Amino acid sequence: MTAIQRIILSTAVGTALALFAFGCGEPSDAPTPPKTAERAPAPPSNEAPAPPPAPPAPAKNPDTPPSESAAVQADVKAGKADYQLYCASCHGETGEGDGPVAQALNPKPARHNDGAYMNPLTDDYFFKVIKFGGASVGKSPMMAPLGLSDQQIHNVIAFMRSLAEPPYQP
Repeated sequence: MTAIQRIILSTAVGTALALFAFGCGEPSDAPTPPKTAERAPAPPSNEAPAPPPAPPAPAKNPDTPPSESAAVQADVKAGKADYQLYCASCHGETGEGDGPVAQALNPKPARHNDGAYMNPLTDDYFFKVIKFGGASVGKSPMMAPLGLSDQQIHNVIAFMRSLAEPPYQP
């Protein structure tokens, strides 16, 4: 792929992601679901009351990233491929924040190679940014959710960690 084709593809992907992030959502005047009919109270009984039901098991919150302690085998090489495809248009191929789209963005994309800034941040933080977008952590909403699988996200994080100067020390 030539540099021009990569720029065009990166611009198209960035525009599509921005349109998706800002154009999708429920209308504010969406109808509320109808109320269910109330049940009539049960007639009195001579039997002892049944014990209360056990509390339900806590549901997994889809907005919570997997714990950093979870055993995840990240593939740096696969992460680099996804980073080049989904991230480099803004953050640059080496994480300098100088991708071809970066000059049009305000605020400017983060420099993933800046270890002084990036190294203290947790993998869970990066996971949340990539999975749910920059706005999920108070950053720019221009960083839209990328739609990657959890494994792809862990791979991208591993590659991002490899860019840091000074190097990341887990």
